[in-house]
Amino acid sequence: MPHSVEIAGAAIFCLALLHTFTTARIGGFAIKYPRHAGLFHFLAEVEVVFGFWALILCLVIWLLAGSHTAIDYLEQRKFTESLFVFVIMVIAASRPVLSLVTQAVTKLADVFPGRTEIYAIWLSLSLIPLLGSFITEPAAMTLAALLLRDRLFRENISTSVKYFGLAVLFVNISIGGVLTSFAAPPVLMVASAWGWGTPHMALTFGWRAAIAVLANATIFVLFVARHVPTSDVAGGDERQRIPLSVTLIHIMFLVLVVLNAHHAVVFIGAFLFFLGYTHAYEKYQSPLLLRESLLVAFFLGGLVVLGGLQQWWLQPVVSSMSDYMLFAGATGLTAVMDNAAITYLGSLIAGLSEQSKYFLVAGAVAGGGLTVIANAPNPAGLALVGHRFPGGVSALNLLGAAVAPTAVACLALLAL
Repeated sequence: MPHSVEIAGAAIFCLALLHTFTTARIGGFAIKYPRHAGLFHFLAEVEVVFGFWALILCLVIWLLAGSHTAIDYLEQRKFTESLFVFVIMVIAASRPVLSLVTQAVTKLADVFPGRTEIYAIWLSLSLIPLLGSFITEPAAMTLAALLLRDRLFRENISTSVKYFGLAVLFVNISIGGVLTSFAAPPVLMVASAWGWGTPHMALTFGWRAAIAVLANATIFVLFVARHVPTSDVAGGDERQRIPLSVTLIHIMFLVLVVLNAHHAVVFIGAFLFFLGYTHAYEKYQSPLLLRESLLVAFFLGGLVVLGGLQQWWLQPVVSSMSDYMLFAGATGLTAVMDNAAITYLGSLIAGLSEQSKYFLVAGAVAGGGLTVIANAPNPAGLALVGHRFPGGVSALNLLGAAVAPTAVACLALLAL
């Protein structure tokens, strides 16, 4: 790729980052200029930002290097993860799966003395993120966000509490998926190259991450319990009893997609059969989460396109750092670059010591809650609860709220 294109790609990436921090202001233009309100509402959607600027990048490549170069570049990008997140979000958010998880969380919460909704929030911020190590982080994010949407992200709860809760959710999902070698995108990028299997992840990262997840969830509920009013969310779905066979078939589709997460031809085929099944038994279904899932896939696809031209400056930065600088640098860079991209570039660096590898991955997962773009599942959570924030989610407010839970994650991964 010509260096002029690489420079343009870095500049466009910076503009996209700036755009993510100004979406609330852009949304305000819809009131000031009602004639173009639809355009401003579109550009104010965080999930649209990277897809929009990816289009700009493609046009710039076409102008600077020709249409063949632009098409070749796009064909070299891998969009499997974006497609997987779309599919897993739709299936995980389906009514039978969500009803099963909701009932399980409610029954577990009932075991504890005190207010059920507080323990339900605690389980949604602890157990579900850790479950992400087995059902993948995007699926865990979808379930946790849906469970919390009517318990925590409500109109009568203060915005500061919501930001704190969103930050804890993002951080815990990012670190909660490292008990295995296949569920967290930043781990997946290096597991094969470095020979890291699930036993290695569980013994090296997993127990530390689990302690941080439990600590973050516990600290959160201790601080905000008095701000959470009594919830009227039912533990089950009373509209139509869902037969066990229907629930089991939905779980079967979920497992099939998770097991074939790296094979788009398989999980897309399974998804088409899933759509047919939900249509055949639509009386047991709610409207599928297609719009939100498509927006998330659009966001991640745009990030893939934009991120592909950042290696020329990002890899030298990563390779020049000492171990502790590597941890701090990976954590900080994750705020402006998807953590899977950070670890992928690290896997290309020859001669990294085992300690350096640990610090790189630990920093990348610890910083996964700092921004919406820091971890691939974050846009999924934002798509499900973002509308519960007046004026949309502010990137600066999220960054500020994420400092404390990120510090807990860093402390657990460094000091334990």
